[in-house]
Amino acid sequence: MNRIKNTELERLTFWQKIYLPEIVRGMGITLKQVFEPKFTRQYPEEKWTPEGSYRGRPVLVEEEDGERCVACGLCSRVCPALAIEVQAGETDRNKERYPVKFEINMLRCIFCGFCEEVCPEEAIVMSKDYHLVFQSQEDAILGKEKLLVPISKLRDRLEFLRQYK
Repeated sequence: MNRIKNTELERLTFWQKIYLPEIVRGMGITLKQVFEPKFTRQYPEEKWTPEGSYRGRPVLVEEEDGERCVACGLCSRVCPALAIEVQAGETDRNKERYPVKFEINMLRCIFCGFCEEVCPEEAIVMSKDYHLVFQSQEDAILGKEKLLVPISKLRDRLEFLRQYK
């Protein structure tokens, strides 16, 4: 193991061993940034409109005839933070199943987008919502009522997903 490290060190030039060129390059980047114009958004007054590729709060897509979700549970299984809980129920509509309970704990959610990627129905998508403020821990657990968003508000995100899938 020491032999491998020694051969790697032997390949470096004298200047690479003392890191001086890299330090000078980093200082150059810093100095260039100091003299560029600053940009500040006055947040509460000046709102930011994210692009379709932005991953904000996960939401459920609501169509005219109800939610798209078929309660397959893939989103809860793939979630690394274990933030999603789904309980299925049976129905006699076109879809055989629907979520009786669908909750996302936003304090645990890490906005990774895995739930969106694994969903076969495009029923859960990352919205443009970035303003998330909760008064208590109970408020941060969003149920199906708070998660359902009409499909008309999610058109650009769904188009982005279809373009890059």
